[in-house]
Order: sequence, then structure tokens, then C-alpha cells
Amino acid sequence: MVDLYRLMALARALDERAWILNRSGRVHFVISGQGHEGAEAGITAALTPGRDWFLPYYRSMTGVMAMGMTPREVMLQQYGKAGDPGSGGRQMPSHYGHAGHRIFTSSSPVGTQILHAAGIALAAKLRGVPEVALVAMGEGSSNQGDVHEALNFAGVHRLPMILLVENNGYAISVPAERETAVRDIAVRAAGYAMPGVIVDGADVIGCYLAARDAVDRALAGEGPTLIEAKVTRLTGHSSDDQQTKYRSAEELAEQREQDPLPRFRDELRAAGLLEEAAEAAIAADVAAAVDDATDFAEASSDPDPGTLLRHVYAEPGDPVPGPPPAAPPASPSASLGGTA
Repeated sequence: MVDLYRLMALARALDERAWILNRSGRVHFVISGQGHEGAEAGITAALTPGRDWFLPYYRSMTGVMAMGMTPREVMLQQYGKAGDPGSGGRQMPSHYGHAGHRIFTSSSPVGTQILHAAGIALAAKLRGVPEVALVAMGEGSSNQGDVHEALNFAGVHRLPMILLVENNGYAISVPAERETAVRDIAVRAAGYAMPGVIVDGADVIGCYLAARDAVDRALAGEGPTLIEAKVTRLTGHSSDDQQTKYRSAEELAEQREQDPLPRFRDELRAAGLLEEAAEAAIAADVAAAVDDATDFAEASSDPDPGTLLRHVYAEPGDPVPGPPPAAPPASPSASLGGTA
């Protein structure tokens, strides 16, 4: 549990640094995960890095580090450097990916990653290997048609897939009551014959327990689960959004009371698991890691413009598909119009 707190504190500090870098003109865009750390830390704790797959979205900084990405790699992605493990600097900031850790690269069109999760889960089932695909998105993304298609397919074929909907109440500036006709996204799971579970996204242990049960179901061949974590969004939708234009000061103050980081810290303190000296050591380690990641990314090379079209069009030396296999010769009787 202390490791989960350290992970959450690190994600928060990296996120806060990204905002500072954006405001100073060094990182061109930030889309924040502040307020989502508890749900991401608790739920990804039920996965097995190196075995399971994580298909993140733009608020998944905590989750990708849980699966193995380092602060340096996260910051390379934020800066769009050549060493970015997700895309070599081609993607926008917060569009994570890392093939070595089974983190499937994100895409700007929201909701598309759930179709990939269903495909990965189907492949695991066909191969007979014990793998789980966890895909994350916001409640606004859950209204996309791709989500219906993937959930329907996963339900029909009982795939080892988990959909995590991180419901922060807003799709950019549109409140949840104007996004969807139901209060809880999890009720949709019944239409796909899978469990729909609602958890408090600031309850780290509750999130872990919900995900643990979903992983157990998936590995037992019992099919997918939809988990809806009720979270808070402590920042604007992105660095290009001013949430004070559509959220009142009273609402924002109330939302700050739902911050998962101090809540989990206080729970650990009360349980005697986080003493003052240990907490200070974690804060120092986190600050050093953020400074190191920032300095590393600043000193790293930008992408070579000459590689812009790499991985888009075929290039000399790329494998070339061979001709299709020849059709088997027709039987003599078939060529004469008879039957075999």
C-alpha cells in the first residue's frame, strides 16, 4: 500500500511539473490525470505487468507507470522527443504507449482503443494463454459507437477484458447529465451480459478489490467486466481549457475534498503504515525523480524531421508480401461438369 501511495505521489508530481512546463512554453499541451490517481493505482494493481495488457487513455499516467513506464519515459512522451517509447515523438503529450510493457499506444479519437482491447482479449482466448486486457476511458468516451461494438463482442465471446470508465462528471465542458441518459455508466453492462461494478475512485483499496475480482473472472473464462470509478477532475480538461467558465467555485472546492492523494495518505497514517520519516523520504524521492526526468527529457534529442513519414508508407527494405498461393488444380470431373 505504501508503494501505491508512492506511485500516486509520483504521478501527481509529474503532472504538476507538466503544467509548469506548459506555462513556460516548453511542453505544448497537457491533459491531466489529477484526481484520477487513486482509481488508476488501485485497479492496475490487480494486473500482472508483463502478462496483462493495458490500453490507456490520456489521463492514465498513473496506470502506465504501474505497468512499467519510468518517469523519464513519461517525460520523453510529454516533450515529444525521439526517445519517446510510444511513438518516437509523433504523438501528442499524454498519448502513452510502450510495446515492451504491453501498453497499447493511445489514439486521439476517443474510444477507439476498446476495439483493440477486444481483439487482444480474443487473441488470448484463441491461444489459450492467461492474459487480461484492461482498457481505460472517460464517461464521455463511453458514448462512442465503438464501445458498444466492443462490449457486445466481448460479451458474446466471454473475452478476458475489463473496461474501466473513469467518470469525472465532465466530457470536456459538458456535464454528465447532458452526456448520457443514465446516471451510472455501469448499468449498461447488463445489456452485454457482464457485471457492472461502481467504485469510489478515491478508495484505492476498494478499486483494487473490484479489479481483482474482475481479473479472476477473466482468467477463469467467465468473461468481461465493466468497472465505473467515480473520480474527480481537479484541473481543466486540458491546458487549453478554463474550467472556471463552467464550474462554480463552490463545486471546485467540494471536488478538492475528493482528492484521492491526501485521502489515501491519511488512511495509511491512521493504519500506522506511513510514518513521518517514510513520508518525507517518499516526497524527497519523488521530487528527485521528477527533476531527473525533466532534465533527461530536456537534454534528449528531438525527432529527425527526415523520419516524419516512417511507419506510414512502404520503404526500401521493408518486407514485401509474396504472391497469393496458387489455386489447387480442379479435379477432372469438375472440369467436365460432373461430380466427384
